[in-house]
Amino acid sequence: MNDADVSKQIQQMVRFIRQEAQEKANEISLSAEEEFNIEKLQIVEAEKKKIRQDYERKTKQVEVRKKIEYSMQLNASRIKVLQAQDDVVSEMKDAASRELLRVSDNKNAYKALLKGLIVQSLLRLKEPSILLRCREMDVSLVNSVLEDAKREYAKKAKVQAPNITIDKVYLPPPPSSKQPLGPSCSGGVVLASQDGKIVCENTLDARLDVVFRQKLPEIRKCLCG
Repeated sequence: MNDADVSKQIQQMVRFIRQEAQEKANEISLSAEEEFNIEKLQIVEAEKKKIRQDYERKTKQVEVRKKIEYSMQLNASRIKVLQAQDDVVSEMKDAASRELLRVSDNKNAYKALLKGLIVQSLLRLKEPSILLRCREMDVSLVNSVLEDAKREYAKKAKVQAPNITIDKVYLPPPPSSKQPLGPSCSGGVVLASQDGKIVCENTLDARLDVVFRQKLPEIRKCLCG
C-alpha cells in the first residue's frame, strides 16, 4: 500500500471519527437540552407553587387581619352601646334618688311611711329588744309613730310589744351642695337586734337599691328592645 492509499484511509477514518463525534455531540446536546427543559419546567412549576402558596398565605393573613379588625370594631361598638346603656341606667337611678329626697317634704305622708317601715322591720327581726337608728332630723317623727308601730307589730305578730331604743348614732343627713359626695341618707330607718347580729336596713336608699336590682333586667330590656 503506497502513501496515497494510506493517506486516503487516514482521511476516511478522520471523517468517520468526526461524523461519530458530531453525532455523539448532537445526541449529547439534544439530551442536555431535554434535561434542561425538564429541569426548567420543574423549577418553573416549583416557583409557581411557591408563589401560589405565598399568595394563599398572604390572602389568609389579610382575611385574619380583617376578621380581627372587624371583631375589634364590633367589640368597641358593643362596649359603646353597653356604656351608653349603663349611663342611661345610672341617670335613671340618680333621678330616682333625687326624687327620694322629696319624700320627706310631705310630713304626713313621710310620717306614715316611717311607721310602715318600722312595722315591716319589726316583723322581719321578731326580736323583743330593738335598737333603731334614723336621721337626726327624723327623731321627732319617729318618736311620734313609735308607739303605734309597736302596737301594730304586736297585733300582727301576736306577741308583746318590743322594747325599742333610738340610737344616738344617727344616719347621715340628706346630700347637700357642701358635701355632695359624702355619706347621705334620703330617709327611712335601720333596725337591729341589741347584740347587732341581725340588722334590717329599711332606708329609702336601701329600698331603691333592692328595687333597682330587681327591675334592672326589665329596664335593660326596655332600653335594648
